[in-house]
Amino acid sequence: MNRITQLFREGKKNLLSVYFCAGTPTLDGTVEVIRTLERNDVSMIEIGIPFSDPMADGLVIQNAATRALHNGMSLHLLFEQLKDIRREVRIPLILMGYLNPILHFGFERFCEECSVCGIDGLIIPDLPFDYAETYRQIAERYDLKIIMLITPETSEERVRRIDAQTDGFIYMVSSAATTGEQQDFDENKQSYFRRIAAMGLRNPLMVGFGISNKATFDAACRYAAGGIVGSRFVTLLEEEQSAEQAIRKLKESLSQ
Repeated sequence: MNRITQLFREGKKNLLSVYFCAGTPTLDGTVEVIRTLERNDVSMIEIGIPFSDPMADGLVIQNAATRALHNGMSLHLLFEQLKDIRREVRIPLILMGYLNPILHFGFERFCEECSVCGIDGLIIPDLPFDYAETYRQIAERYDLKIIMLITPETSEERVRRIDAQTDGFIYMVSSAATTGEQQDFDENKQSYFRRIAAMGLRNPLMVGFGISNKATFDAACRYAAGGIVGSRFVTLLEEEQSAEQAIRKLKESLSQ
């Protein structure tokens, strides 16, 4: 069974998914970051594929992607680094990246390499849902879930189509803005969370974009299976230069 499916079937609450950019803070540190996150009870990991034009990302992740590219990270190298990851890591792993480098690599070849490494899902922010079906069919052959994003502007009809035609989970973006830390989720955002939660979708929900502290994480967990932290962890990883210290500080900020 796909590890994403298995995770949500366990019915656990307050799931924590953490994003970081492969190749940061050091080129050779990607696997150690993954090991450290699992050791510190993270539920799921999103491994960012660095790209020169990450349109959905704020300055923190843009800068991380630039550093990773300067460090020499590429898809070829990332797959080489991840080839033995399943000898020791058991939690779901998702690759998050933009369509351009994936298509340049070759989509089916990309899926095949993901399968070899034990990747469970893909998040491709600039993959339009209306064109996603062909890619989803290829991904399914390799037991990969294509995770689609929704925002406060996504219509109910479109949300229901996404829910009917995909599985794994639905990534509920907290706002239509780019990634970045927020101190709280205002009433408009929480009203959006309530509206989606009340739709009774078959797929579980995870909230991302803006989660950085206890208030935002608790709000995400109130309306979804858990929250996705990106920019805050990327910042801590850069400041601490230690995945162990970064995840400990992150977990402290989400609980106090």
